[in-house]
Amino acid sequence: MSPILSGSLKTADNHLIHYDLYRHGYDKLVIIAHGFFNSKDALLLRELGQALEDRFDVLLMDFRGHGKSGGLFYWTSKESLDLQAVLNYAQKHYKKIGVIGFSLGAAASIITASQVDGIDAMIAVSAPTEFERIEYRFWEMDIENDVFYNLVGEGRIGKGVRPGPFWLKKDKPIRRVEQMKCPVLYIHGEADWLIKPWHSQELYKRTPTPKRLAIIKNGPHAEYLIRKNKKETIGLIREWFQETL
Repeated sequence: MSPILSGSLKTADNHLIHYDLYRHGYDKLVIIAHGFFNSKDALLLRELGQALEDRFDVLLMDFRGHGKSGGLFYWTSKESLDLQAVLNYAQKHYKKIGVIGFSLGAAASIITASQVDGIDAMIAVSAPTEFERIEYRFWEMDIENDVFYNLVGEGRIGKGVRPGPFWLKKDKPIRRVEQMKCPVLYIHGEADWLIKPWHSQELYKRTPTPKRLAIIKNGPHAEYLIRKNKKETIGLIREWFQETL
């Protein structure tokens, strides 16, 4: 899976956001918004993009402070501006746009969707209700996925972050979902050690638009669902976007 077009877009606060666009000739686009310490070059996210290419064009982006994008990562305080820049570009070229966000990328996606138009369907994977309530239970870490895969396996590709201050004011996804305008699928791993499933359950309860919630049995955190629970996770994603885009 090689990008047809790579480029950069300027945000409202003058940061350059890099993206890879995989064109297949469709008028519908899926934007993949990674989580903390990831990027558009992460193999699992590229694998997801490849699984969607028979029905959609796919765009993978780097949030600020990640990959090739400029600036520092502000822990969802400013990252909605990055996705807005991508949406502004995408709306000029596509009739329908779906967004799938992972972890803090899902939080930024929810915040963005509550602020602007242009997202026709969303999937939030391992989304937190708010940054301050993330559990960080390191003793429950998945040694295979979180340690071995990332440190010595192929998972280390596309990883890294340039962190900024984490104490800046942040919008809370749990408050923003009430302003959502598009249908949302929440996906969460039952064994997620970082963001527990109750987060998605609470977001689901407060979402006013057409919605669905899928808790994957024994599933890990965010993009690792594509590795450990690949068939079920990708099946849910494909089905949702086929229904809503």
